[in-house]
Amino acid sequence: MDKKDIETRDDVFLLVSSFYIKVRKDIVLGPFFNDVIKDWDEHLEKLTTFWESSLFMTRKLEKKYKGNPLEAHVKVDKENNNAISELHFGLWLNLWFQTIDELFEGDYAENAKRRARKMGTFLYLKIFEARMKE
Repeated sequence: MDKKDIETRDDVFLLVSSFYIKVRKDIVLGPFFNDVIKDWDEHLEKLTTFWESSLFMTRKLEKKYKGNPLEAHVKVDKENNNAISELHFGLWLNLWFQTIDELFEGDYAENAKRRARKMGTFLYLKIFEARMKE
């Protein structure tokens, strides 16, 4: 099967929803997400908008992401006794890459990997920083 690049909101939704199927089943990551997220349909929509905004910044999009991922992740870490570690971000990133590679190839797919790597590093550093302020 020839893979195509990530080109539309539907492609982004496929990526995000396929990825979170893996995350929810993961024995290490699953509990964090399954305990926190109560409405998965809403969460998947929000994350689709986040990734669509992130990947297609130069396009005029119907929906723009409004939210604070840093605040959300710091809160989850605090609620879990500061248990989020680099292991969690590594697992998350590996599942993200795996999902992209299964479904897509091309410039946007590679950009989705780069952005996830940068975002994971930033979020982990900021979570650690927030712990120091407690």
